[in-house]
Amino acid sequence: MKRTSELAWVLLAVSGCNGGTLSMTETPKPVPADAKSGGAATAFDATSDAYSNSIDGLSSDEFDRFDFGHAVFSRNWVTAPATTSDMDGLGPLFNARACSGCHSKDGSSPPLAVSGAPLSLLFRLSIPGESSTGGPNPEPVYGDQLRPFGILGVPGDATPHISYQEMAGSYGDGSAYSLQVPSYTFDGWNYGDPSAELYVSPRMGPPVMGLGLLEAVPETEILANVHEPDADGVHGVPNYVWDATTHAQALGRFGWKANQPSTLQQTAGAFVGDIGITSSLFPHGSCSAGMTECLEAPSGGDPDVELDDPKLQGVAYYMKTLAVPARRLVDDPVALHGEQLFQGFGCSSCHLPTLHTAISEASATLSNQTIHPYTDLLLHDMGPELADGRPDFQATGSQWRTSPLWGVGLLQTVNHHSQLLHDGRARGIAEAILWHGGEGTTARERFRLASSDDRSALLRFLESL
Repeated sequence: MKRTSELAWVLLAVSGCNGGTLSMTETPKPVPADAKSGGAATAFDATSDAYSNSIDGLSSDEFDRFDFGHAVFSRNWVTAPATTSDMDGLGPLFNARACSGCHSKDGSSPPLAVSGAPLSLLFRLSIPGESSTGGPNPEPVYGDQLRPFGILGVPGDATPHISYQEMAGSYGDGSAYSLQVPSYTFDGWNYGDPSAELYVSPRMGPPVMGLGLLEAVPETEILANVHEPDADGVHGVPNYVWDATTHAQALGRFGWKANQPSTLQQTAGAFVGDIGITSSLFPHGSCSAGMTECLEAPSGGDPDVELDDPKLQGVAYYMKTLAVPARRLVDDPVALHGEQLFQGFGCSSCHLPTLHTAISEASATLSNQTIHPYTDLLLHDMGPELADGRPDFQATGSQWRTSPLWGVGLLQTVNHHSQLLHDGRARGIAEAILWHGGEGTTARERFRLASSDDRSALLRFLESL
């Protein structure tokens, strides 16, 4: 992967990557430590490939493994005829044909249809109660996820539709804003009506860079940030989830509700849930007893695993060793003022600027790093307006994991949209802040009531990450 050199990046960073302001005769300043979002695993790249760089320090064999994982991650899967010995394994039901379908360029695909393309949002399903592992209780027919597409001869589960209603609001200075409130409907339930007690929760695919760094943060450091509610009502709690590798409860740290304990399990779960491809970790597909067409289709009857361990491990390794883009605008006084406001408003109570990694088995480059992900990896109650009402292990229907903010300022550059939050309802960073409720209410109100200049400064800081 190509990336901007550290020296060239300095020339760009001081002006927000819009052209260097230093002459070639000047000596650029060293890159500040805070700009190295991933420590040694930082990529000095602010282009449309900013999320797709490998970390430095990989050996030739390790880079080959990274490259192999990238090829599997980007592959469009199809189903081979049942007579072939090399069953590809797509479906029979699925959301996307490739990991990159929801994580375009290792980022976040836009959630809404573009030029007739299908939605990249997926919908989690469950009913009241718990599964055998303590997680959400799958809907009896449709399981734990809506899969709107099927291979030839297999109807998809149902067709989702999204509509929005504008909700007006105003800042403290009287200037107006509007938030879009989503509504979801479904038609064409092809295998019978779902349970009347159905929980539905939409999900965007988040950017996947930096997962190896977050996985290397010691559990003790994450738990050290759990505390009694502070003056703003912020405290945060961990989610303990089922680890399919160890067959025991483990600390969750990935996913919108911290419902995955590891990059490997998140990868295997996405293959079986989103693409319909089984693996040694999740060897059973998504066809329930009443889905005749699904069960009779190629790969529908749970054959031997369709994704072998080298491919599964390769994709997990690829995501662990994706570098994090460097912070920009490091000398910009407005952005630096915004950073102070980020602390003063209380944003950093959940979006913790700094964490540390221990030893990583994936790479020495990920080990013993000071990183700046702007997350505590804990669950926080975000209030009723963002609530999905769907429990997920120990996460309640109004709790969400603090999303990392590194790279957020490059979302438009990489993925050509600015939609944020778990369902993409926010059309930019300001709207994402204004949706904060619950533990985020005080910080939101400080932003909402701030002067226009201070609001702009905070946004400039966040856009530099």
